[in-house]
Amino acid sequence: MRILITDDEFNNRKLLQAILTPYGECDIAVDGQEAVDAFLLALSENNGYDLICLDVMMPKMSGQEALEAIREHEKKIGIPQKDEVKIIMTTALGSPKDVFNAFYKGGCTSYIVKPIDKNKLLDIIKEFGLL
Repeated sequence: MRILITDDEFNNRKLLQAILTPYGECDIAVDGQEAVDAFLLALSENNGYDLICLDVMMPKMSGQEALEAIREHEKKIGIPQKDEVKIIMTTALGSPKDVFNAFYKGGCTSYIVKPIDKNKLLDIIKEFGLL
């Protein structure tokens, strides 16, 4: 499994990397723009990501903006919804508005509120059929 971990906080990236490394190759991005760039590069190399963990609040480009850019590109190149990369929004924001925006405006696959619970994260990934 190819995984992209995107978070502007070093400790959050390290935690996700420690949890997910046993299950696949993990790349790191520190903001939404890097996440979009990494996603596009991986697609251009025919080596797309299976999972993206995407923080909502980041500098340069927010996770919500990155999510929307990724989904827009997938639509543009004709990737069917069932084959879209699985995207888990990871955030301290658990308000109904933020969750609604992530799912319905952005098209995320799942949403998890920090602090990240390892078992909950792995259960979500299992539901995707990636573990």
